[in-house]
Amino acid sequence: MAEVIRIEALTKNYHTDAGEVSVLKGVDITIQSGEFVAIMGPSGSGKSTFMNILGCLDKATSGNYFLNETDTTTLNKDALASLRNHVIGFVFQGFNLLARKNLIDNVALPLVYAGIGAKERKVRALEVLKSVGLEAYATYLPNQISGGQQQRVAIARALINRPKLILADEPTGNLDTKTSQEIMDLFCELNDKEKITIVLVTHEPDIAEYSKRLINFVDGRIQHDGLTAHFQASHV
Repeated sequence: MAEVIRIEALTKNYHTDAGEVSVLKGVDITIQSGEFVAIMGPSGSGKSTFMNILGCLDKATSGNYFLNETDTTTLNKDALASLRNHVIGFVFQGFNLLARKNLIDNVALPLVYAGIGAKERKVRALEVLKSVGLEAYATYLPNQISGGQQQRVAIARALINRPKLILADEPTGNLDTKTSQEIMDLFCELNDKEKITIVLVTHEPDIAEYSKRLINFVDGRIQHDGLTAHFQASHV
């Protein structure tokens, strides 16, 4: 099984008026293709900083980060952006949809940056909207659909470039319990059927249990890394 993520001795420091603050302290992680990993930890534990580095939105102070077998530490800003756009799909807590664009245009937005023509953008956007059960709402605006449906649109947008990896940051944070379950079932389906690697940050233990592997951060270090109880029980 191929590695999608390999992190070696990763550190991240920030310079503040009070001096240097160490946020990540020698983190080592390998995530294989097809894994579903939940990341948890208290506020200030380093999990958000870690996710920003995984998403090539920030750079480590030291250590190595290989994404899809590419050493990200050797890449300039443009090369990082290209790698990010081709390999990663992002899903955020706040959906981040464009209010004045219909669902097709919202989903197709990453293809605009990739230089894909308008006709192919529409075809592919409709294809992924169908995969999340929203093809009938393609011409709706975001404020015409529910929060759960908006998150499905955000997931469709994350899928449009056919990524190897989805990074989801608190994707159920703005949703009720029933809708959260539906969104997590969709992530499980993408992982099981499409074999997309998923790394998800959450503060909710019941959401983390949908994953197959749990990593806990405390004070910039990994306190725990192992199979979730739910996954262990289903494979006894």
